[in-house]
Amino acid sequence: MSITLNSVLFIVPIEIRKDKKNYIVEDKTSGEFYEMPEVCIAAINLINQGKRLGEIDRELIGKFPNEDVNLLDFAGQLQELDLIAEIDGVKVDKKPKQKERLGFLTISPTIGKVFFNKLTYSLYFILFIVNILLFITHPSLFPHHEDIFVFDIMALNVVLWMSFTFLLLLVHEFGHILAMRAHNLPTKLGIGHRMFFVVIETDMSSVWKLAPKERNVLFLAGLCFDMVILFIALVSQLLFPNGSWLFIGLLNLAVFDIVLRIIYQCCIYMKTDLYFVFENVSGCYNLMENAKQNIRNKLSFIRFRARTEVLFSEERRTVFLYTLLYFLGVVVSIALYFIYYIPEVIYAGYKIFPGFTQPPTSLLFWDAVLFSLQVGIFVLLLLNSWRKKYLPS
Repeated sequence: MSITLNSVLFIVPIEIRKDKKNYIVEDKTSGEFYEMPEVCIAAINLINQGKRLGEIDRELIGKFPNEDVNLLDFAGQLQELDLIAEIDGVKVDKKPKQKERLGFLTISPTIGKVFFNKLTYSLYFILFIVNILLFITHPSLFPHHEDIFVFDIMALNVVLWMSFTFLLLLVHEFGHILAMRAHNLPTKLGIGHRMFFVVIETDMSSVWKLAPKERNVLFLAGLCFDMVILFIALVSQLLFPNGSWLFIGLLNLAVFDIVLRIIYQCCIYMKTDLYFVFENVSGCYNLMENAKQNIRNKLSFIRFRARTEVLFSEERRTVFLYTLLYFLGVVVSIALYFIYYIPEVIYAGYKIFPGFTQPPTSLLFWDAVLFSLQVGIFVLLLLNSWRKKYLPS
């Protein structure tokens, strides 16, 4: 059904919350959130009063003389977002949206508040400072690329590294889960990827129910738990320098995994936890998309097919700063590859390839075969993650 200036619309059930610069609109049916400026909220309020679009258009032009008011365009956007329930008394036909089911509701908010309260916030910050001081005073504690090779058998190293990293990732994500439950918000775990790494992700979409100042703790909750584990691993190495080779190897592996994860969190050209903190503090949402469009506009000699993002004047400085951090993060990632990952691959190849020249009865042969199979499974998981993100379902 077409929408005209004489049309009267009826909006689906929504909830509107004031944010730093604009407003957050929640579709109560689907659970999706949208950011809208004040003029859009004013339009929605007038629509809910049963006024015709033409009448609303004239009223808003007088109230917002500096805004480009066009109620027909806005109504079309609402229709694209499935936020219109009726047009002139006729129900809009649309596919029913099911709100995504989120869980962990059995975890009491009280339990979450045990780990995330004013006292623990100070504790996590103190541990962050102490960990930095430990690295400064004991440089030998800083991770080395050999730390992931605890055993002489490479297949065992892969099993240990994947299982141990998975365990530490669960601890990290459980920090997010407990922080969400401390605010009585539901969540769930999923599988995603960061560049070439398969990761576990906590669904934090419901953080938009909170005020901006309350969200940062939820974004930083995983790093808070990382600080605790890192502190335990560093202090244990200092207290038990003569521990068994397996004990020391596990401590080194824990430090390696957590330190590199923290460094990657600083690479906010990916949507890391610190990216969302930066986005939330600045109040500029869709920051990555706007920055990429800004980069495309600067590289005008390359032809891109992309939707142009509209930037408010006060956002330009923030987008420019993020663009600088974007490129800095890329440089840091490349440096990590040369310092850690490329040497690890070279070392693994040096240990594995001779095994394929051995007879099938040799342990080295089966070590090479199992190691190659493990790498293949990892690649398949990564490709599946890419498929889900980039290919339409």
